[in-house]
This record gives sequence, structure tokens and C-alpha cells, in this order.
Amino acid sequence: MISHRLKDRLIDTGLIGSLALLLVFFYIPIITLVAFSFTSSRVLTLPIEGFSFDWYGELFRKPDFLPAVANSAMVAAVSTVFATILGTAGAIAWIRYRFRLQNAFRLVTFAPLLFPQLLLGVVMLLWFSVLGNWLGFSTGLATVIIGHVVYVTPFALVIVAVQVYGFDETLEDAARDAGANGWEVFREVTFPLLWPGIFSAAIFAFLLSWGNFYVSYSLAGTARTLPIFVYSGIAVGSSPIYPALATLNFIPALILVALGELLRRRALKRQSMPSTEE
Repeated sequence: MISHRLKDRLIDTGLIGSLALLLVFFYIPIITLVAFSFTSSRVLTLPIEGFSFDWYGELFRKPDFLPAVANSAMVAAVSTVFATILGTAGAIAWIRYRFRLQNAFRLVTFAPLLFPQLLLGVVMLLWFSVLGNWLGFSTGLATVIIGHVVYVTPFALVIVAVQVYGFDETLEDAARDAGANGWEVFREVTFPLLWPGIFSAAIFAFLLSWGNFYVSYSLAGTARTLPIFVYSGIAVGSSPIYPALATLNFIPALILVALGELLRRRALKRQSMPSTEE
């Protein structure tokens, strides 16, 4: 018979080992990608030949690289603003209010999550093609933004909804009892307490939009975003400039995630202060 302590130790060892294998499986491709960006070889081969920063310079010498970055940044920024606003409004309506056809509202809200990105992009391309022939416009960055907002908003809604669900509405009641009007309650109580969830939703929306390929490729027309730039280059052959580009993408992503985590901890600390004083 295996003792209870030995059984617990075996379970802990199995769980820790599984987690370690998962982390190794997840991070080895990332580490390998970063290593490839510093190779001196023109092809991606193992073992890596030499060490060089030349591919970073080669990346910036590509004439269509910076315009693609600018397009992606503009699309991601605008999509994030609209998706976060719509997601926040939808989360508040979803959690705090009861109204007719609420189940239908939830179904419509989550419908884009059920569609594969490729299918969503094709469907929206067909829709914009018909509408464009009727109204006389063509696909471009504007249609990409609309497609990204449709795709990203449900994710933002879910993230903000978690924050709204844990919101203590008695704080708003206390502010009203103290004489605050509706706008003052929202500005001084509701928004600051929901802000960590809103900011996290905005970060997630920005990263989803920044790296989206299928919707962008379907709706961009002749415009090029960063994922389309990468796809166009890889389609004609691999090159170390793309691992270099991926490495550069890690930097702003890590900064945004770190800011989101810092804001979340500060919000938790601020919310725990009244109970600590009591």
C-alpha cells in the first residue's frame, strides 16, 4: 500500500513535471525564434551560424515595413478605442441590467467568438463587396477597422464583465446618499473601480488587433498591415528578418502586459485599504 504522504508527493511531482514540460514546450519555440534573429546566416538552420544584428537593420531597410507598421498601429489603436467602449457598455448592460431579449443580446454579442477568423473575414468580405458595389467604395483600412471591432469587441466585453460582476454597487449608493449626481458617481466611483478591467480589455483588444491576419487579409484590399507584410515575405521564402520582427514585437507586448498587471495590483491594494483601516 502506498502511504498517503507518498501519494501526495507523487501527485505533486506529476503536476510540477507537467507544468515544467508545458512551459518548456511553450517557450522553446520563442527562445529559438529570438536566437534565429541574431544569426549571420541567410537561412534558418540549426545549429545557428555566427552572431549578427544585421537582420534588424535589413528589416528597417525594407521599403514596405514602416508603412505596414503605421497601418497596423492605426488600425489597432482605433479598433481598441471602439471595441473597449462598446465592450464596457455591453458588459455593464449585460451584468447590471435586466431587459427583454437579454438572452438574444448575449447570443448576438458572442456570435463573433463562434466564427473562425478565416470564415468571419470571408463573410465580411462578401458583405462589404455587395455594399461597396452599391455605395461605391472599396475595401481598405476602414473596412479592416470595422472587421477588427466586430471580432475584438466580444473579448473586451468578457474581460470588463468580470470586473463589473465583482463591483460593489453599495459604493455608488453611498456616493448618491452623499449628494453626488449621476455623472459624479460614474467619474469618482464607478469608472476608477472598473478601470483595471477596462485597461486590461484595451490591452487585449490592441494585441488581438495588432496580430490579426485573417480578417485583415480579407478586408485590407491593397493596403498592407504588419501580418500581411509577414505573410507576403514568408510566402516567397524564410528569412531571419521575420524572427527579428517577432523579437521586436515582444517588447511592446511585454510592456503592455506589465502595465496591466501593475494596474491590477494597485487597484486590488486600493480596494483593500478600507477593510484594512476597519
